[in-house]
Amino acid sequence: MRRVPVLLPYPFATALDYAVPEGLDPKPGDVVQVPLGRRDVFGVVWDGTPEAGVAETQMRSLLSSLPVPPLQPPLRRFIDWVAAYTLSPTGAVLAMTMRGYRPQALRQKPEDFFGSPDPAHPGPVLSPAQQAAAARLTEAVSGGFSVTLLDGVTGAGKTEVYLEAIAAALRRGWQALVLLPEIALSAQWLERFERRFGVAPALWHSDLSPRTRRVTWQAVAAGQAAVVVGARSALFLPLPALGLIVVDEEHEAAFKQEEGVIYHARDMAVVRARLADAPAILVSATPSLETLVNSETGRYRRVTLPFRHGGARLPEVETVDLRRTPPERGHFLSAPLLAALSKTFSAGEQALLYLNRRGYAPLTLCRRCGHRLECPNCSAWLVEHRAARLLQCHHCGHTLPLPPVCPACGAQASLTPIGPGVERITEEVAALLPAARRLIMASDTLPGPKAAAAAGRAITERAVDLVIGTQIVAKGWHFPHLTLVGVVDADLGLAGGDLRAGERTFQLLHQVAGRAGRAEAPGLVLIQTYCPEHPVMRALAAGDLDPFMRAEAAERRPGHWPPFGRLAALIISAASVETADAAAAALGRTAPSGDGITVLGPAAAPLALLRGRHRRRLLLKTERPIAPQPLIRAWLARAKVPRQARVRVDIDPTSFL
Repeated sequence: MRRVPVLLPYPFATALDYAVPEGLDPKPGDVVQVPLGRRDVFGVVWDGTPEAGVAETQMRSLLSSLPVPPLQPPLRRFIDWVAAYTLSPTGAVLAMTMRGYRPQALRQKPEDFFGSPDPAHPGPVLSPAQQAAAARLTEAVSGGFSVTLLDGVTGAGKTEVYLEAIAAALRRGWQALVLLPEIALSAQWLERFERRFGVAPALWHSDLSPRTRRVTWQAVAAGQAAVVVGARSALFLPLPALGLIVVDEEHEAAFKQEEGVIYHARDMAVVRARLADAPAILVSATPSLETLVNSETGRYRRVTLPFRHGGARLPEVETVDLRRTPPERGHFLSAPLLAALSKTFSAGEQALLYLNRRGYAPLTLCRRCGHRLECPNCSAWLVEHRAARLLQCHHCGHTLPLPPVCPACGAQASLTPIGPGVERITEEVAALLPAARRLIMASDTLPGPKAAAAAGRAITERAVDLVIGTQIVAKGWHFPHLTLVGVVDADLGLAGGDLRAGERTFQLLHQVAGRAGRAEAPGLVLIQTYCPEHPVMRALAAGDLDPFMRAEAAERRPGHWPPFGRLAALIISAASVETADAAAAALGRTAPSGDGITVLGPAAAPLALLRGRHRRRLLLKTERPIAPQPLIRAWLARAKVPRQARVRVDIDPTSFL
């Protein structure tokens, strides 16, 4: 009896063998229906040979082949590669590819949803510098696998340039995939795409309705969706004619998936492009150090746009030393920033205040006894959201009404908000500049692409004078009448032990600054800080990305920190402290050792309690030639971890919480 391995979209490490009944001739990549326990499920015929030792009497049979386009060999190799690299079950990776598939989708028509992007549709006129950059990218499209970094100043028109590479792929009948870090960024991006190609692309993100998700998946798998733009999960879609991958804002931490299969979409995009023999384009005004090093060593090509498009100038950047010009007591906006806001509004222009904190205040405490309102499930303070009259944990979502008395001492009217969030800054502006029309842009006020698009239109149409936002406003937006950016607390991202804290703070604040002065009127950026002498603040004021990143590289290279070495984190979690400590101790005792290998920990995670589970961490660091995956496989095999504990592996961690 013929047997075939079938990979199921469940957390199974390997494929399961099934017998092939008469009348069926499944090939690798075919989607089939099979029995699993008491259910009938779908799976994919996988590569490899079945196990020889299973008796025919124990072998269950395929039920049917499903009329779905087969998964192509490059995608199957990609699924295997991601599973091996991230130490994840192969079936769990397949589940990300099949997430939009449902048998009933076959009864729908995709053609009801997607038009055909026209590469000859007249688009915006490119400057000579943009034309030269576009020529290099379109040349790469026809040359097989390559990786090109497209960088340049904010407002240089990088999107319009890489759209020409997409046009080149479309002319050859290929599909293109564009990854964006935040789906809110898609609003203005989609407008640019439609201006260039005459129709909208296919969208892929978590806010799609089930029906739209099913129809989109089918259209992608059938090759009928020529261009797909989406969040990181779009990387796993079954694009049979993949000819180009673009990763916009490639430096963004949002490309890292922290739950389930833990992966970095930027790095996996390069792998998928290589396996598909297609080019990849990484785009950023502030490239990551990893990408810069790859370009400097010749692994990646580099195309740079050094000037803003249309004659616009980069904004002037100044630091405001809060030690010399502190805000008034109980306020958070300094006199220089308030004066600049008044001047901007008087000129009929728009301003942006940036603070990467949602809600009203990050901490609430009792003035009488000092009690701090903390999440019962996480090692985190509860954030006050005054408009909703709630306290909320931003890690697990736990909420409770703002209590009228202190829960510890019972004192009335003693609970005090400490520190600012965007709601509190809005309240301060309303009191000091009441005529300014205000809009908050944060993830909880803009819950999806439609809300983000509406906010973008309101700003563009000048129905708003002042935008008060979190990092959702930092990248991708083009507001031609916005000339002033004020950073309320520039020091916020520099705290903690994250080795990328300086790099990330520079990238984020540089991107925020880039929202100012993108048209004819010049821009001004005021950065409030208690440490203007910090290298990040000096680099921002000088606009010096390359020297700053060279200094970052010089600090990391001697210790073999990424990108000059490799990291992997082991995160232990358990319902009890004792179990978490026992598991961490077991891993600590059996940790690998040797030349070029360092293990840090075990230690309590900074978020020692998260969603009701106690957490411990170990960090494996190896020199660049040493792959951590074989070390971790052997490590986990010899450590006797209690069954009640979970161990997650994070290869190339970007978060150290």
